[in-house]
Amino acid sequence: MCSWCYAFKAILKQLRQQLPNDMEFISILGGLAIDTDLPMPADMRQQLQATWQRIEQKVPDIQFNYDFWNNWQQTHPRRATYPACRAVIAAHYFDQNDNDHTYEELMIDAIQNAYYKHALNPSDDSVLIKLSGEIGLDEDLFKAELKSIQTQQELDKQILQSQQMNALSYPSLVLKVDQSFWPVSIDYHSTDSMLQTIHMLIEFE
Repeated sequence: MCSWCYAFKAILKQLRQQLPNDMEFISILGGLAIDTDLPMPADMRQQLQATWQRIEQKVPDIQFNYDFWNNWQQTHPRRATYPACRAVIAAHYFDQNDNDHTYEELMIDAIQNAYYKHALNPSDDSVLIKLSGEIGLDEDLFKAELKSIQTQQELDKQILQSQQMNALSYPSLVLKVDQSFWPVSIDYHSTDSMLQTIHMLIEFE
């Protein structure tokens, strides 16, 4: 539910394809916004709409559906992204093994499409459960995983890991070499500068 992460999605896919063969890519959830049932204040709704507009100007291929904000009395925006994070973790439990991220990635795509294209609210468990069925999961089994203690513990673990890596902005790229963490500046238009930084850091280490 990070709009800048959504804008980075296409270039990130290219970057992953261009990384050295012996480099492992790991996605970590940063959490962003804790659980809450409180309605999003009007000033925050306006702020996020302005963010969407800036992204559309910066990344021309990105377009958002503003019905989510125009119909806020029906979509009930809340500043809560933990439910969507838990949904990504719960979906991964249905993958064949730890190295398989098929359902995890399908859930990320489903959440982003629901939010940014179809004006649905992924802060709502009901939306997330419906999305699980659309990507081919058993909704009842998914619901159980979504609400499990294990899933919340895994989210807590990933949030702590992101903090330890100083991945405090969204999105963040961090290169781990041995026991050192190196930030890699995000480029929303090209992989060139990021690849150059990665190769430079590998050579430096």
